[in-house]
Amino acid sequence: MQLDNTKLVKCRKTIVADSKLKSLRLFHVLLITLIPFMGFVIALIWVMGGNLIEPLDIGLFLGMWFVSGIGITVGFHRHFAHHSFKTSKTLRIVLAIMGCMAAQGSVIYWISLHRRHHENSDQVGDPHSPHLKKKGILKLFRGLWYAHIGWMFNHEFPNPFNYAPDLVGNKTISWVDRLYFFWLFLGLAIPTFMGGVIKGSWNGAFDGFLWGGLVRLFFTENFIWSINSITHVCGHRWFNTNEQSRNNIWLAIPTMGEAWHNNHHAFPKSAKFGLKWWQIDFGYWFIRTLEVFGLVWDVKIPTAGMIEAKKSA
Repeated sequence: MQLDNTKLVKCRKTIVADSKLKSLRLFHVLLITLIPFMGFVIALIWVMGGNLIEPLDIGLFLGMWFVSGIGITVGFHRHFAHHSFKTSKTLRIVLAIMGCMAAQGSVIYWISLHRRHHENSDQVGDPHSPHLKKKGILKLFRGLWYAHIGWMFNHEFPNPFNYAPDLVGNKTISWVDRLYFFWLFLGLAIPTFMGGVIKGSWNGAFDGFLWGGLVRLFFTENFIWSINSITHVCGHRWFNTNEQSRNNIWLAIPTMGEAWHNNHHAFPKSAKFGLKWWQIDFGYWFIRTLEVFGLVWDVKIPTAGMIEAKKSA
């Protein structure tokens, strides 16, 4: 979702949403939840009917999962939100577009929300904490639902002038931001086109749209949302941070390293989330590869001394 930066009040931390902005929020939430879910159901019925998933469909699913996932974890999160490394203008544009293909909102909107999350993590003001309800099993499930999806239907809009002035003032990133819905649909068009061309049929185009588009969005979105919900409830806490973030090994691979969430909250500016050798972190491996080829630089990583000091704090 995108915000009209020209209408924002600079002195406020949040925006008083008018009916137009609320309608846009509702449209966006329904778009990114219902349609991918419908695609997942169609694919499930297709498979349960005895139809095999073809290798190309799997390839398009994994390829688009990688593109959009890297866009979120490396682009939106580690680079734009936390400045954990520096890179060229061209690569910044590419990463921003890739992130928009994950259908999590436009780059400025996403970064504003995430920085507000760190400012108020698991406290009043956190856009998507599962811990703002009273204790109890029912309250826990309500909190998980709220942190996973529910918050998107009725949340405050963090003011980008307060939370993302570095991006609001960047003409190039603002241009990418304004074209968010175009990039979202481009993420659906690419696998559709590739499926149609490679298979040479309209059925191939539909398969690409289904598996590389809708089904990929369904899984990618839920993996990303699980960082807001599951990794603030389930997992291990190595660091005594001022919120309830946790490391969750089961979500590490599908989230490309995002699930080492307690590590991240302990060292928000680190480009490396998997701080142990066995903690798989595809996002950092991608950054490290770019660094080897000189495409990124000034990559921030905590030293062993910093890690030990944080553990004993």
